[in-house]
Amino acid sequence: MMKFSKQNFFVLVGGMIIYVVDIGVDFWVASRYFCQGQYSWSILILCFRGLSSIITQIFSYEWFKNDWEGTDTGKLKLVFLVHLFHCGIFIRYWFALKYGCQVAFKQTSSRGASEGDPSSFIQKQAIDAVTDINMLRVFKTFLETTPQLFLQIYILMEHGKTHFYQYAAIMMSFCGISLSMVDYQISLRISLPDKDEFHMLSKFIYFFYKLLTITSWILSISLITLLSVRISVILLIFLWICGFTWTLKQHTTFCKSKKMEYLYRTVVGIILIFSFFNIKRRRTKVWISIYYATHTVVTLGILFVYMFWKPSFIKEIYFITVSILTILSLVLGIIFLVVYYSHLHPTTYFRPQACSDEVDGVAGQKERVKTGRFQNFLMQ
Repeated sequence: MMKFSKQNFFVLVGGMIIYVVDIGVDFWVASRYFCQGQYSWSILILCFRGLSSIITQIFSYEWFKNDWEGTDTGKLKLVFLVHLFHCGIFIRYWFALKYGCQVAFKQTSSRGASEGDPSSFIQKQAIDAVTDINMLRVFKTFLETTPQLFLQIYILMEHGKTHFYQYAAIMMSFCGISLSMVDYQISLRISLPDKDEFHMLSKFIYFFYKLLTITSWILSISLITLLSVRISVILLIFLWICGFTWTLKQHTTFCKSKKMEYLYRTVVGIILIFSFFNIKRRRTKVWISIYYATHTVVTLGILFVYMFWKPSFIKEIYFITVSILTILSLVLGIIFLVVYYSHLHPTTYFRPQACSDEVDGVAGQKERVKTGRFQNFLMQ
């Protein structure tokens, strides 16, 4: 059984601090743009923040409702009220810190405990709490952090003038994306049976695979947005439609209700604009090859258009710099992707009997809900 260590606890604390700082930076950057009369940028930043918060609160509350089914309704009403004020993530952090502190600092002597012991149960509670947080952070990353990174890079490209708060927003975006991806993959490895441990080399390769491919794609979209905002919007909508259609054909079963499942598929469609995820536990060699081949063709096509039809507002040296960064990050990202999937990616996602074994009682039902939720989430 996976142990929730002191290192995991401190990483959790660090993640919560970064989450709070990220909120402050967003409002600070939005206020700076507003004071400078850049109302559209300010509104866009707040819209990304608001949309991300609404969707994560909806999913967080639904998970609480599923996990606490049959419990005190008064407790659930209080949780609903907290989520209504967009503070649901802090309840989850409180549970994660509570259980994590118990197992990391107070029960270190329970290494040989059986799964039926209270210490093992608290271990599972701590891991499940962190897993739920990391799933919500994946939503936040692609609904808010990645679009904001794209917006900030586009603003820098368009105006050329830079301010400290712009660099702060970009750095927080890169930091948020990186931590979210690595923490998510760690949760995936420790929460599903037969997943290999996520060693340092695996973390390193996976981190750069995601970061570099996303960076290349954001630079490409920023370039085409400079050329034409309308074309950029049409391209993003088209890519979302493709991703959403693919999720429909995959018949995902992440949520209990049809409405929540369609919301999940809508969000996955947005996620697939920026990075590939396997939404069903199947081999995806062909799909991931098509996905990144398409990204490569579109990226090279954008650079080709700029090379032969260079807009007057793009300086020669500026375009060369961005082009080199785009191609370099794309090539390195693909190399890290190949290395990761060739040597470091676990091919066994779960034991069939682990999903089919029956567990008696209400506690067993809750455990199946917990296990099934992550097994039907985004795979890698």
